[in-house]
Amino acid sequence: MNVPYDPAVINDELLTAAVRNNAEWCGSMCRAHGLAGAFGPRAWTSPRRTPLYYPDAVSLAGDATAADVVTGIDLTAPGASVKDSYARLDLAPHGFRPLFDATWIGRPAGPPAAPAAPWTRVGTPDALAAWADAWSGGDADEAALFRPALLDDPAVTVVALPGPDGRILGGAVLSAGGGATGVSNLFAADGTDPAAVWAAALAAADPALPVVGYESGDDLTAALAAGFAELGPLRVWIAA
Repeated sequence: MNVPYDPAVINDELLTAAVRNNAEWCGSMCRAHGLAGAFGPRAWTSPRRTPLYYPDAVSLAGDATAADVVTGIDLTAPGASVKDSYARLDLAPHGFRPLFDATWIGRPAGPPAAPAAPWTRVGTPDALAAWADAWSGGDADEAALFRPALLDDPAVTVVALPGPDGRILGGAVLSAGGGATGVSNLFAADGTDPAAVWAAALAAADPALPVVGYESGDDLTAALAAGFAELGPLRVWIAA
């Protein structure tokens, strides 16, 4: 007897995988900067301020409380942030304000539907520096996020879409964890169709694992066009 396909159950599983995967990716970025975060039952937290754009805490469960994410992070330095993975927390009484909202996305395991342009794995510090420069649009402070230590992390793959003239047309970071492959930091250079970058990222991902991430705005539209489904909302808070 066949078991009926239940998209709601699949999406719940993908959401759980997306949340855990993203927290593990935050941990990878922190380790590349010499920082150590910790997983608790309902939250991942870093006792020291995290790199630019990366949260100091990530809620891991729908029943996480404000105490789970606020306790154990450094609130003495300005700019502490929390990723409220289920958009259920009220952190205003703790001195935070909403920074932005986004949507978790997921795609079940399987080969990509669209053919991919040739892609390359970034494997040297010089290549990573060039990739980070393209990702940041030439902003040195943002590009400095991507340190060579990331290349030594077996869970992390940096993907580039090269042009015929050697210019980097786009790229993404793939990170394994939580039973899924996470896609983050996906970008398309001016004149590059984001669909080509999504196709390259999916071609580089392990087809035996689901692919997850989060996006908003036009980036969310491009992800949905690439075959992802919306899984649920998230909110990022920042100390006011």
